[in-house]
Amino acid sequence: MNTGLRVAISYLVVTAVGTLLYWLDFFTTSRGRVRADPVYLAFERAFPLADAWMAACALAGAIGLARRRPWGLLFGLLAASSQMFLALMDVLFNLNEGNYSIASGAMTFEILINVVLLVGAPWLITWLWWNRTACLAADVDR
Repeated sequence: MNTGLRVAISYLVVTAVGTLLYWLDFFTTSRGRVRADPVYLAFERAFPLADAWMAACALAGAIGLARRRPWGLLFGLLAASSQMFLALMDVLFNLNEGNYSIASGAMTFEILINVVLLVGAPWLITWLWWNRTACLAADVDR
């Protein structure tokens, strides 16, 4: 297995597990909340279903790529596209609401999530597309 494939699988697993941990923390503590007002909480509470879809695609993509199944490519692309969409929604909300000026650990973590997704998702889409032939060839050793 080549380095690019290992990185792609690892990225997908980290985003799937990280998303689960984020929502467990969000709904069981208030540590990760940037604000406590109804607008912010309503916005955040609109994400779990979409994030669950993204995380399920990421996990399926990681499994498929690790097992060298063609559907790993499909689910990897679905996960990366979902990540891009979700990150852009989050960035626009944070810009519109002035959240990036909030100096807190929670906002720092939100910025980290945004950066990881805005860099990782386009990288994953590009890597998977450039390597699609190998990803679709289940019997090829990578």
